[in-house]
Parts: sequence; C-alpha cells; structure tokens
Amino acid sequence: MPERGGRAAPVRVQRRAGTPPMRRRCGSGTPPGSAGCAGPHSLAVPGGRTVVTVTCHIFDARGREISQCGPAGAVPAAHHGVMAEKMTDAQWREFVTAGTRTGKLSTVRADGSPHVAPVWFVLDGDDLVFNTGKETVKGRNLARDGRAAVCVDDERPPFGFALLEGRAELSEDLDQVRVWATRIGTRYMGQERGEEFGRRNGVPGELLVRLHVGKVTAIKDLAD
Repeated sequence: MPERGGRAAPVRVQRRAGTPPMRRRCGSGTPPGSAGCAGPHSLAVPGGRTVVTVTCHIFDARGREISQCGPAGAVPAAHHGVMAEKMTDAQWREFVTAGTRTGKLSTVRADGSPHVAPVWFVLDGDDLVFNTGKETVKGRNLARDGRAAVCVDDERPPFGFALLEGRAELSEDLDQVRVWATRIGTRYMGQERGEEFGRRNGVPGELLVRLHVGKVTAIKDLAD
C-alpha cells in the first residue's frame, strides 16, 4: 500500500457511469488492505482515548470524493473525524438544565403540520415542565393532541443537543401554575426576579404543562 508521510495514501474506488455511488463499508468487518481501505492506524481523540480505525476514501466516476470510512463505516467526507457520542442519562439531564438554555417545543397543529416555539422550562424528575397560555397556538395544540417534543441545543462548539419526546399533561390549578412559574422564572431571570415572573405567569388563562418524557435522543461533541 503506498505511503505518504507515514500514513496510508487514499485508495480510489471507481464505479461505472450510470451506477449509484459506491459506499464501501470499511471497518472491523473489512480486512485492512482490501479494495478501498488503508490502515489500520491509531487515532487519538480528546480525553486521552485512542481508537484503532482504518481509513479509506471513496470516489465517484469523476474522481470526486464522496465519502470516507472510519470505525463506524462509510460516512460523508465532510464529517470525517467527528467523534460525536451519545449522552448518558445523567449527562443529558445536566445538559438540558445548564444555564438558561431554552427549549424548542414542537406541537401538532389541527391539520397535522408542526408548530415550533421556544419555551422556558425546568426538569422535574422525568417531566419537562413549562407554562403557556391556554389560548396560544401551542396551548391549543396540546389540549387537542398531547404529543410533543422539545429540543435543547448548545450553539457553541463542539455543539450538542437533546431531543425529548413524550405526551403532555395540562393543569389549570393556579397554585401549581404559580409555584412552577416562579421556579421557571428564577432559572431564567435569577432569584431576585423569580417571584415577579411567578406572579406574572401564575394567572387565570395560563397552563402548567408537564411533558412526560418517553424518549430521549442526546448527542454531544458533534464537531469535536
């Protein structure tokens, strides 16, 4: 296998015109040195971990690189080297409650189309808790169809997100609405203004929403 600078040189894997692009999987199931693969070599990643991988470069009929291979097989070339990881239960809980990250709430309109709006929230056990007006679009959507999802993301490198899906339970109990509105206001506006937002949002016409989380998809270090 040709070498350049101590590393295996890319191997071109061509396809005949008119056939779909090749996406050869090169991983633990493909012997190093087979067509399209070069390696193995060790790859150091953040945190002191080292993984053994193989490298391959796949090209279309015009010589354009369409993918590269790593430990998980063929991936788009632009994502080569990304070491994204799933968050543990403890990690996603810490992630969604860090600082003042808002949630992007997706609900279902009457015609089946999605509606997305930002919400302030807190986590209470396995429930994501927030307030909304009974007559808002999201309030009406949730009263009709309790299915909902909330996405919380970190917009700073190395980026990450947590997607929480479940069914919502609505309450108009003013005492509970006010208690949770205060807790939510405290998280986002600070202790000194929590009571203020509790009074503002703990009024008739406001709902307490508990999203009972049934599914979590949470990924960290998307661009590490």
